[in-house]
Amino acid sequence: MNSNYIKAKELLLIASSQNGFLASAKQITNYNRVWARDGVICGLAALLDGDSQLTEIFKNTLETLAENQHKHGNIPSNVYFNQDKTEVSFGGLAGRVDTIPWFIIGICNYVHFTNDHKFLKRMISSIEKGLDLLECWEFNNNDLVYVPRSGNWADEYITEGHILYDQLLRLWALRAFNKIIPSEDITKKIHLIEKKIKLNYRKHNSSGEVYHPNAYKKLPHLKYWAASITPSGYQIMYDGFANSLAILLDIDSEFNFQVFKYSEQLRKLLTLQLIPAFWEPIEEESPNWNLLVDNCKYEFRNSPHEFHNGGTWQVVNGFYAAAISSIDKTAANDVLKYIRKLNKIENYSFYENFNSKTGVPNGVPNCTWSAAGEIIATQFLNGKKLLV
Repeated sequence: MNSNYIKAKELLLIASSQNGFLASAKQITNYNRVWARDGVICGLAALLDGDSQLTEIFKNTLETLAENQHKHGNIPSNVYFNQDKTEVSFGGLAGRVDTIPWFIIGICNYVHFTNDHKFLKRMISSIEKGLDLLECWEFNNNDLVYVPRSGNWADEYITEGHILYDQLLRLWALRAFNKIIPSEDITKKIHLIEKKIKLNYRKHNSSGEVYHPNAYKKLPHLKYWAASITPSGYQIMYDGFANSLAILLDIDSEFNFQVFKYSEQLRKLLTLQLIPAFWEPIEEESPNWNLLVDNCKYEFRNSPHEFHNGGTWQVVNGFYAAAISSIDKTAANDVLKYIRKLNKIENYSFYENFNSKTGVPNGVPNCTWSAAGEIIATQFLNGKKLLV
């Protein structure tokens, strides 16, 4: 087994507690918590690997999230345990939308891999409350969830509105649940969301009523899926996570190759030979700069080429490699090679992200989802698949 892979697994074991996976092995308060998206992504890596101890930690992660679910259905952004009390956060400057679908994706994949239907039975109510709340968050009953700025993993970036990433996660959650417990109503909803995504997030010649006709007229012919639709128009930056998920979920088989081709051209232009979180970076002279600078609770981290603003994340590239493994294994292996290279820096420090221009590490070391991204990519290239 590859030494990088062994170190990645070791980190997931070290950075865990009786309550589930932690975001980092470092004793940093904000990361010494059970996070929904981080925990589920680590859990998906555990399921693909097949390690029984890691799988049990994932089960504990899901139980922690379920036990602290809000009465309205919100899944916590994170849960912090100390000796005196449990602290539950549903988000910082805005509530988190993507925690619900990640939670459901996690449960369904756990049941798919383990056949633990007793666990599923206990989780059904939590799943249904989450799905109902996502439907409420459409607000206009038009099949697309509305996400506030800071409402998902890119919590200090400028995307808002009907963000593609969140639509794809919701679709994945619905598909996975529908495969575990088939439902005519959910099948219909899946088709409606798929149709809206295909019709609205890129320019094409298909007939059909688009979501925002005025904005759609101005949408250029992109070689990738647009990041978001807002009431005032499209946000057309390249979203690396969303475009990876679109390929993984096979939203449009014909368009997959165009997205792959664009992503590869971009990846090979960059210093680290990996795709960025978003592209192009927002610079100081950009009209969006003030939106970016002001969107932080404590300190500004989104300098050009860093963090979400064009930075490189191993977890994003792990999903990208997994997605393109069905298109071009050589390219996927190349992505995995560079993920390993970054994770190995400073004696396997598994940094959270890197400056895509200078290659300097950013964020927290011993970051579990950086390790998980490597495991997911490796296992997809070994022929393993998630329930999608």
